[in-house]
Amino acid sequence: MFLKELEIKHYRNYQQQKLTFHQNITLFMGQNAQGKTNLMESIYVLALTKSHRSNKDKEWINWDEEFSWIKGAVQRKRGPLHLEIQLTGKGKKAKINGLEQKKLSDYIGAMNVVMFAPEDLNIVKGSPQQRRKFLDMEIGQVSPMYIHLLTQYQKVLSQRNQCLKDAFKNRKYIDFLEVLNEQLAELAVKIIQRRTEFLAKMEAWANQVHQDITQQKETLKVEYMPSFQLGSIESFVQQLKQLQDKELMRGTSLLGPHRDDLHFYINGTSVQQYGSQGQQRTTALSLKLAEIQLIYEEIGEYPILLLDDVLSELDSSRQSHLLDAIKDKVQTFVTTTGVEGLHHQTLENASVFRIQAGKAIMEK
Repeated sequence: MFLKELEIKHYRNYQQQKLTFHQNITLFMGQNAQGKTNLMESIYVLALTKSHRSNKDKEWINWDEEFSWIKGAVQRKRGPLHLEIQLTGKGKKAKINGLEQKKLSDYIGAMNVVMFAPEDLNIVKGSPQQRRKFLDMEIGQVSPMYIHLLTQYQKVLSQRNQCLKDAFKNRKYIDFLEVLNEQLAELAVKIIQRRTEFLAKMEAWANQVHQDITQQKETLKVEYMPSFQLGSIESFVQQLKQLQDKELMRGTSLLGPHRDDLHFYINGTSVQQYGSQGQQRTTALSLKLAEIQLIYEEIGEYPILLLDDVLSELDSSRQSHLLDAIKDKVQTFVTTTGVEGLHHQTLENASVFRIQAGKAIMEK
């Protein structure tokens, strides 16, 4: 698949911009704070209806404006698609070929993207929340049902946390807590089953990439770390009951997918605890390249790759492995302040847009 056209209006520091792309690599080049990442973010939002860097959708809307929209023409194997995201003070709308989608889960997956930004280098050494977000976003792109499960889980989790607070003050809420335990357990088991299946495939691809980068010197293992002992729904409910007094005291749910984590091992040694910065970066790169292959395996098309100011963070060897892996296969967008230090044949044929003060002008 590839993005043929992108049009944005009142988006961040852009008033209105329409761009046409080819299937090769596109560079968004310019100084900092000119709008390179805003343009990259708009492509990400068009695919996933949310930003990779902010949880506040209203920040997309340009100052003094009341709405913002992003439109894109996407070419897929099954034919062209026209996508649109509209944002106003009343909320967000997503359309495919002019038809509004009742649920965002019906929209996500129409265009698949993989984002690699400097903060993604922290997937390994960052917080468990970052790793869960990374995992959930990627599964959601290829499995709309997974998004539905997560949404339902968050609703029940929020209800349960409130119920714990209420039950701590008044024991009459305990019966309702038991109902929520059953609901939470059913959703939790399904989510973790999908996560472990996805990770098994991702680990196979990531290990292969990692071995290539390290010239077969290192093997990579990815381990799912649940917050509770895996088993049946009944087993999960029993574990919740055992923790009930502690949860009532704290007023929050201590077990479930929202508390789980990922661990990474190189040659059997924890990358988080003992890995060098180079090993941590190689692990992150391996995971991102594995995402590309995994999405291809799931849907039969390569996703669009977004490299937001990340090439300058990688040494020449890792740059080469990344660019060799995507050459002639994956439509790629790159933000950079300049091409100094970026030496690869793939970049020589790139289209170039100069970004300045919220405007993009094609140079090449």
